[in-house]
Amino acid sequence: MLYSAPVKTPATNPSDSLACPLCGHPAEPFCADRRRRFFRCPQCELISADPAAHLDRAEEKAVYDQHDNDPGDPRYRRFLAQLADPLLERLSPGMQGLDYGCGPGPTLSGMLREAGMVMHDYDPLYAPNTALLDRQYDFVTCTEVVEHFNDPATAWPQLVERVRPGGWLGIMTWLVSDPDPQAFRSWGYKGDPTHVSFYRPATFEWLGRTLGFEVEFAATRVILMHKPVG
Repeated sequence: MLYSAPVKTPATNPSDSLACPLCGHPAEPFCADRRRRFFRCPQCELISADPAAHLDRAEEKAVYDQHDNDPGDPRYRRFLAQLADPLLERLSPGMQGLDYGCGPGPTLSGMLREAGMVMHDYDPLYAPNTALLDRQYDFVTCTEVVEHFNDPATAWPQLVERVRPGGWLGIMTWLVSDPDPQAFRSWGYKGDPTHVSFYRPATFEWLGRTLGFEVEFAATRVILMHKPVG
């Protein structure tokens, strides 16, 4: 998809590093394209876009409004089934779930309701019921959302705190499989200007250790995180 959001000039700050927005460790210059510079953290391995090039909330929404996520589209449902199927193998009917970042056309939550789950939808733009963030759930789903976190050090704790002990957090995002800067520069996924945080498998392993979750890579772009009891 082509996006009409404005091109922001990459920052010209001559600093050799930037604090990683996830772990706070100094992140090193990684690569740049015509829109943005990117930094790589040697501690958690997050690759992050220069915050000077982040879109504002109105610009972000203008991009999201271009997405065509139709709940009745069988192709979209097959896409989401990459997460739904392995997650359902670990759940029981009647469990309570939260779809965090459901977007304007909640689809995954509908699929999980069809499987017998009790679902709640939250999105800061399209379903901003913040009362849903005051409780915990048996499971939380987060599909194509974590790459939009412009303050992951704040967003991740908020996300994982919604999962009760013994529960599951299901994530979908493209992982950076090739850490080569040239490969990253030509990677289509980073071309979306609302994508600002890019994860390596090691990033999720770091998150698991830091947040106290067991991490399982269930598919190419599906990560299941289990919160142990006690």
